[in-house]
Amino acid sequence: MRWIDKLERRYGRYGIPNLINIVLVGQILVWFIMMFVEQRVLFLLPLDRAALLHGQVWRLLTFIFVPTLTTRPLTLLLELYFYWWVGNSLTRAWGDFRFTLYWLAGMLGAILSCLVTGSGGTSGLFLSLFFAYAWMWPEQRVLLFFILPVKVKWLGWAAGAVWLLEFLFSRLSGRVSLLFGLAGFLLFFGPELYHWCRDTLVSAKRRRDWENRWRQ
Repeated sequence: MRWIDKLERRYGRYGIPNLINIVLVGQILVWFIMMFVEQRVLFLLPLDRAALLHGQVWRLLTFIFVPTLTTRPLTLLLELYFYWWVGNSLTRAWGDFRFTLYWLAGMLGAILSCLVTGSGGTSGLFLSLFFAYAWMWPEQRVLLFFILPVKVKWLGWAAGAVWLLEFLFSRLSGRVSLLFGLAGFLLFFGPELYHWCRDTLVSAKRRRDWENRWRQ
């Protein structure tokens, strides 16, 4: 990722410290306001093409503070804790600038999705954080439901399968949103993903050819 190295050398000072923490605290505040102060605030924050075209440009930023789960507080806290852990791990590995760049790429993907389909959100963006974590540390073990030890790569495969099923069975707007939400992951890991897929297919073909030759 030489181009990222060049950007970091030139613009590294613009990285936002504790970015994921700011986003998650914002989501908690929005959830609190929605649940206990004014529920209609939720309608003023998400990405909406018609609202943007009518001048509500703050939505280009505020949509990241809309919680993906808005009803059950325990489920929300578990989700936010998970992404706090993932986001801060990536920040420590990359530094503030690279994490900020990754996050902004996902935001841009969500905004482009909104302009194409009429709406957009952060589900794909947050999922891309987990994909990045699973790509970088596949052998790390985590406690699923705080009980069952599981390697991160298996959770990554499970999340990928869920993403694929949603992509296959969603409408066009949902497919665009899911695809554009992975903008950061594809930007950072696209070449590695391409080479991994190519090498995997080549290895599988060689193994199949060897097995066929052995049977003959």
